[in-house]
Amino acid sequence: MFKKILIANRGEIALRVIRTCKEMGIKTVAVYSTADAESLHVRFADEAVCVGPGPSSESYLNIPNIIAAAEITNADAIHPGYGFLSENAKFSKICGENGIKFIGASPEMIEGMGDKAAAKETMKKAGVPTIPGSDGLIDDFTHCKKLAKEIGYPVMLKATAGGGGRGMRLVWKSSELENAWDSARQESAAAFGNDGMYMEKFIEDPRHIEIQIIGDSTGKACHLSERDCSIQRRHQKLVEETPSPFMTDELREAMGKAAVQAAESVKYEGAGTVEFLVDKHRNFYFMEMNTRIQVEHPITEEVVDYDLICEQIKVATGIKITGKNYYPQLHAIECRINAEDPYNDFRPSPGRITNFHAPGGHGVRIDTHVYANYSIPPNYDSMIAKLITVAQTREEAISKMRRALEEFVIEGVKTTIPFHLQLMKNEDFINGNYTTKFMESFELK
Repeated sequence: MFKKILIANRGEIALRVIRTCKEMGIKTVAVYSTADAESLHVRFADEAVCVGPGPSSESYLNIPNIIAAAEITNADAIHPGYGFLSENAKFSKICGENGIKFIGASPEMIEGMGDKAAAKETMKKAGVPTIPGSDGLIDDFTHCKKLAKEIGYPVMLKATAGGGGRGMRLVWKSSELENAWDSARQESAAAFGNDGMYMEKFIEDPRHIEIQIIGDSTGKACHLSERDCSIQRRHQKLVEETPSPFMTDELREAMGKAAVQAAESVKYEGAGTVEFLVDKHRNFYFMEMNTRIQVEHPITEEVVDYDLICEQIKVATGIKITGKNYYPQLHAIECRINAEDPYNDFRPSPGRITNFHAPGGHGVRIDTHVYANYSIPPNYDSMIAKLITVAQTREEAISKMRRALEEFVIEGVKTTIPFHLQLMKNEDFINGNYTTKFMESFELK
């Protein structure tokens, strides 16, 4: 087992990893920027090293500084959390070259799954259902036009190096194709330095359902069932739940089997998710594989009683998984609490929290790094807390979430609590009647 783990991240996920490390008897090292000096992850780690100023490019993305911090503190492993360097193949490789275990995917795995066109080809060969579309990258616009006609409109143009919705264009008819092709390539080149494009059939009324998987060094994998992540705004998840209200036993078995097949076909090691789009007829298609822990992992932990961070660390040391699959015994919902103004187009609202009261009670979990008088820096993602409720039924989990949100007090900054409260009272949400398009018609009152 590792003696000391450096957490190359910040905020609630850094604190989350620190907690499990302490329970496992492993020493921890926090890294932080000057903007995060007062964050709880800095206070609760055994050691803390400042790796640069506020901007993430100079601190949390500064590979030489993070490696130096690991070396001077004698850390024998690095946990990258999510975001930042968690899916950076170069960082994973450099950790290995410096004798430090990267608690995550190998450089080859990150590269293979990070390139969406290549990942799709890999999954096709493994027999995992994929969305009809181009075989690899599109050569030029003539090729693009021919493909669109063969697949049938509507089609989705996607940047192979894309993420967060950038380099994506939905095209409903042939007259819109050329403009979409040009603008998507320009946006992708500017954002990722790569204008490679591929095309997929656009799935109407889709749900975004992901399967949590974990694999060990022997190539064996298991799944921990699904999470429904369909409530999104501009491709950013807002609320997640498990089990999905759209799921059937047969669909869960089929998707779980496909996810394990996907993981084992590439000998995946560590925690990850296989993401699917599911259409209104319950046909499911591989979308992408995330080679890291997910923001929404707590709801899976709550319904199957399984510490995913602990298992990540064990797998990284070479411990084998049991190989059995896990199924939800309870229902859990997670609301991402962001420092944003939901009444002003979700504009970020950094600043000092003047008053903070976290809800409690049976079946309520809070993952957060903030507190009263904490100053939210403007440099990073605006998520400041995750509120999770768990109960015997979906109805009880929603009711518990409403109560917890009403009890949650964060003053001094705007937050998304009012949005979540309204969502928990929305008839369509209560009835489980939602898709990834839900937020397009949702009006905050």
